[in-house]
Amino acid sequence: MSHLVVGLIWLLHLLPLPLLVRLGRGFGLMLYPFARWRRHVVLTNLRLCFPDLDDVARRSLARQHFALLGRSLLERGLLWWASAERLRELVPIDGLEHLRRAQDEGRAVILLAPHFLGLDMAGTRLTLEINAVSIYARQKNKVFDRWLYHGRSRFGDQLLLSRSDGVRSTVKAMKSGRPFYYLPDLDYGPRESIFVPFFGIPAATISGLPRLARLADAVVLPCVARLRPEGGCVLHIGAPWDNFPGADVEGDVARMNAWLEGVIRTMPEQYYWVHRRFKTRPPGEPKLY
Repeated sequence: MSHLVVGLIWLLHLLPLPLLVRLGRGFGLMLYPFARWRRHVVLTNLRLCFPDLDDVARRSLARQHFALLGRSLLERGLLWWASAERLRELVPIDGLEHLRRAQDEGRAVILLAPHFLGLDMAGTRLTLEINAVSIYARQKNKVFDRWLYHGRSRFGDQLLLSRSDGVRSTVKAMKSGRPFYYLPDLDYGPRESIFVPFFGIPAATISGLPRLARLADAVVLPCVARLRPEGGCVLHIGAPWDNFPGADVEGDVARMNAWLEGVIRTMPEQYYWVHRRFKTRPPGEPKLY
């Protein structure tokens, strides 16, 4: 079955982009009534993060999210098989000069890349510009694992580490000149996490961003993927954060979450709401899902 799914994704990537976009949105909307658990997670997240929205508005936002989620799944074939020239057209980069300037200055770089739905597309596009280091979680399904790994490593000389490789390997790679494509905004459990506000709710958040920035003497460049209505996405690379890291790790992590919350509010339908962001609770607090 997995091989058949991969074969279908390969066929779909040959379609004209407008048709692929429509099919992807339709696929996502078709998933909405059947993916009961994930729909519950999305609606719970939206209720917690947007209490000012009524049920009708939240369900509308959830359907928009599923439509774009379906799009991102079907467009994945472009990451696996499209040419470099096509990927450059699909994913223009705004702010690449910030990354180039930091590299020219010999600085280690952390690309802070939150979980927006264009994340993987933006990551593959970046591999046409740089040799990066990133964390790769092996998938249980060996067929999908093979193609996901292929999509992230097919261009250039990319270094994909596992979480078990530890901080030392990541810092060493950054100091050697590899920007770190870093995704620290999910709930990874209580280990190495601290509770800081996210949409006003205490959220378990790993404190790796300020710690890695300090260890590698790295600049932090915000890196946001914004899906385009016509297909593909725009990758926005921002200027380096000033005065980061600061003297207070908790304050630095709270700053990261506050920045992310501000970006999410500009495109709430594109954040990865199917993840249980508030799964880990402070001691004594009830489960939210």
